[in-house]
Amino acid sequence: MSALLETQGLCKRFGGFVALDGINLTVKPGERVGLIGPNGSGKSTLVNCMCGTLQNEAGTVIFDGHPMNGLAAHERTHRGMARSFQLPRPFTTLTVAENLRIPLLYSAAARRGVHMSAADIDARCNELAGLVGLAAKAGKHPRDLTQVEMRKLELARAMAAAPKLLIADEAMAGLSQSEVSDIVELLIKLNERGVTIILIEHIMRAVMSFSQRLVVLVSGKKIADGKPDDVVNNPDVIGAYLGQ
Repeated sequence: MSALLETQGLCKRFGGFVALDGINLTVKPGERVGLIGPNGSGKSTLVNCMCGTLQNEAGTVIFDGHPMNGLAAHERTHRGMARSFQLPRPFTTLTVAENLRIPLLYSAAARRGVHMSAADIDARCNELAGLVGLAAKAGKHPRDLTQVEMRKLELARAMAAAPKLLIADEAMAGLSQSEVSDIVELLIKLNERGVTIILIEHIMRAVMSFSQRLVVLVSGKKIADGKPDDVVNNPDVIGAYLGQ
């Protein structure tokens, strides 16, 4: 099976600091991949280079068979790569449904040959709200949502772009155990609908229950890539987290 996402020798520097040092990564369609590593390991830099927020100095990002180097973040989104953020920033004066309408309008307008009527957009907003369990809150404002509901809205906004790949960046930080389980269940449901997902997360219980594969970064280098049980028992991974 060909890769949906591939990075080849990806490098990123900030002055003399090497944030990414030749990262090779392959993600196949339909996979659930966990990306982990200690703070400062390069996870966010890798995601930013894949999504186009940062431009890598060396190496290549290939998505759905096409090189992404030089493309801006919004251009990569239009090609099917979406992300959610650790700190949700919805439009506070708009309702949940209106917050979903904006990315729907943006993605539809950006894709040639795609035309959505007002009725189509309303139906899609309702579908997205229902998908993440917010149908009853569609007319509410973000201030009326709980913390876990805000995370669900963030995921729904990312899904509005109809992505092939969703990168979920610490979607469970600060949540209770039951809320963490709720988000894991939602991400698995999205994956079962055909969305490939990369999860960046520090909550290992969530990572282990979600991931089919684990990738570990330490000091800008990939030190492990494989089945979750094998990776967490890797001596290099244990040493990176517990100290050698």
